[in-house]
Amino acid sequence: MKLLSNHSGIYYETGTDEAGRGCLAGPVTAAAVILERDFDITLLNDSKLLNKGIRNLLRPIIEQQAVSYYVTNIEPKIIDEINILNASIKAMQECVIKLTPKPSYIIVDGNRFKPINDIPYSCIVKGDSKYMSIAAASVLAKTYRDAYMEKIHEEFPMYNWKKNKGYPTREHRDAIRKYGVTKYHRKSFRLLPEQLTLDFEYIQNI
Repeated sequence: MKLLSNHSGIYYETGTDEAGRGCLAGPVTAAAVILERDFDITLLNDSKLLNKGIRNLLRPIIEQQAVSYYVTNIEPKIIDEINILNASIKAMQECVIKLTPKPSYIIVDGNRFKPINDIPYSCIVKGDSKYMSIAAASVLAKTYRDAYMEKIHEEFPMYNWKKNKGYPTREHRDAIRKYGVTKYHRKSFRLLPEQLTLDFEYIQNI
């Protein structure tokens, strides 16, 4: 299905999305993007439906052709303090307020958001497979977060974050059992299926 260029009919509409919400480690990363009405790339789609090569091909095109874009990370400490839903919304809000020009309307992937700076908005379930600006935000959030996880992999290679990106794979959870948790793990998450409580002394503070 061809992605739509606009939802509200208002100029300077921005799409926003996040990546990494279900991970055990690393930040939740959000992006917001304003595109021109005539922006059209056939390959663009929900980042989850694209392979790494296509996402990395699209990223510089989006960055170069967007009217404005912004990407931000919310670190695990904040996720643990305010929960992952609020952290995801906070990340998207932070991106929106950094855009220039100021967005006139926001379209959000999913079904939850909170007002920011009195800008009208709509939540759109599976919006990243319906609207170009949300799909573009999805691609930026995913590629920036993947690059972040590949970088911190070098610090803690035993968790293989360059491959699993912090998601709860069997390999990742086996490494948590063997090595404990790091400063990049989300302590408020159920890191292991059998976990009842977390021994905070069993944390690597390297």
